[in-house]
Amino acid sequence: MSFIQKEKPFSKKWLVSYSLVVLGAFVMAAGFVLFINPYNIVPGGVYGISIVVHYLSENLFAFWPNGIPIGLLSLVLNIPLTIIGVKILGPRFGAKTIIGFFLTSVFMDILTMVIGSNDPMGLANDMLLACIFGGVLLGVGLGLIYKSKATSGGSDIIAMILSKYTSWPLGQLLIYVDTTIVIIGLIVFKDWKIPMYSWLVIFIAGKAIDMVIEGMNYEKMLLIVSDKTDEIRDKIINDLNRGGTFLLGEGMYQGKPKKMIHTVVNRRELAIIEEFIQRIDPEAFLTVVDAREILGNGFKSLEDKVKAN
Repeated sequence: MSFIQKEKPFSKKWLVSYSLVVLGAFVMAAGFVLFINPYNIVPGGVYGISIVVHYLSENLFAFWPNGIPIGLLSLVLNIPLTIIGVKILGPRFGAKTIIGFFLTSVFMDILTMVIGSNDPMGLANDMLLACIFGGVLLGVGLGLIYKSKATSGGSDIIAMILSKYTSWPLGQLLIYVDTTIVIIGLIVFKDWKIPMYSWLVIFIAGKAIDMVIEGMNYEKMLLIVSDKTDEIRDKIINDLNRGGTFLLGEGMYQGKPKKMIHTVVNRRELAIIEEFIQRIDPEAFLTVVDAREILGNGFKSLEDKVKAN
């Protein structure tokens, strides 16, 4: 079964989707050229392998005295990986994936020619700052590509193939593949700080991807167990202008029926409701959870979410 998202050519959704791929590829390439490549950080994936090979090929070719261009290397690696992926996994990788890694490679080499590769941001003595900004740009770029329903190719495809023939989950395999590439960087560069900086970039990029895909919000999900649920309900509805749901449960110790409240509030409203509950029922039990995404009445509608994607 095909996993490729079909969109009507030159429709609004098509234009937005491909614009995200182009913008994501440029942002990602800028992150590599400005903050990752010059300092030999190896953030996993095909681009991490390309950085290692770029370093090893320095002074190997007269026409590439600084090493084989990283963008070209990543493109050379991505093309056969995608072909193998299509043969083994089926047509999961559409035109957007191919355009994405092609443009990332092209943008990377063009930016390197224009900006240079010798510490363009002057952060050789502040690698932590390079990791932070590099991770953010890589994550934002990848997030925009993922948001268009494409993938970044490379290690994603390797992990998908391994997942097909093993019982390991895809997310776990992605971590193993990227960690292996980071360790290769340690062996080649012989600097124990390289994997530490590389894992930091991977972590920051992951958080940035989540932020782009899911958006930023400050909502909290509340589960309230109290003997004063009616008073709390009135506070939520009348003062906070929020809704919620009553859930019926049973206490574990005494087996008594319990009425619980499930609701979602923002940080300011959380402080208000906590102070109110502490005043009327100090024995109440509250569970507060960060709500990564909320869809429905009073928040972003599911229809708007689907249309935006």
